Amino acid sequence: MNNCESEEIVEAANIAISNLLPTKSRSLYDIAYNRFKKWCAEKNVQVYSENVLLAYFSENAKNYKSSTLWAQYSMVKSFLIIYDNIDISKFPKLIAFLKRTGDGYQAKKSKISTKSEIDRFLSSADDNEILMIKVGLILGIAGACRTDELVNLNVDDIKDPVGKNTMGKIPSVVASYLKLPDVACYTGHCLRRSSATLLADAGVDITTIKRHAGWKSTTVAEGYVENSIENKTKIANQVLVAGDDEVMV
Repeated sequence: MNNCESEEIVEAANIAISNLLPTKSRSLYDIAYNRFKKWCAEKNVQVYSENVLLAYFSENAKNYKSSTLWAQYSMVKSFLIIYDNIDISKFPKLIAFLKRTGDGYQAKKSKISTKSEIDRFLSSADDNEILMIKVGLILGIAGACRTDELVNLNVDDIKDPVGKNTMGKIPSVVASYLKLPDVACYTGHCLRRSSATLLADAGVDITTIKRHAGWKSTTVAEGYVENSIENKTKIANQVLVAGDDEVMV
């Protein structure tokens, strides 16, 4: 403690520091940081240099995919900045190494549900047996909801609590009912991707789609929009119409 700082100021500062980390995922940050600290203790590491971080993530790269490594890096980075005043985002060799771990890796995107599939499920599935799935499907598509957003809905009329795993399986339940192929590929992300794709099919611009789903990045938003048959058909028709007009002129 600085001699010029009272215990009250230090305590207030510590409380402020503790609030710098996200509340919901704080436990995951703790686990990532403690794992790193344990590794350092086993290696008798005293200084968190770039070589130390490279060795740590190089060892982890043997067991984890690129996306997991980046998540671990982000959590360890936050703790090191807050508690050790070390900014590992300024370690160029570490960043280059993490980027290389993703070479050739392409994340699998969830399949989407088309408008006709959604309509068919809603009209034919038995309300007495599968009403909750229908409600979750409608809310998820209409709101471009994440699974946890559906779980945390605060609606007074909803009496039966539904867990995250159940909500996340809604797309696969729909796909299974409709006897679609690759049922396992209809993950919880299907609802957001389907919502964005349906808007794109309707001719809605990317700015509106971003606003609808809460995306700030155009690239991220476009990544959720399936390059669907409907889109390709519309574009092809526009090209053909433009071509006919040009010929007529």
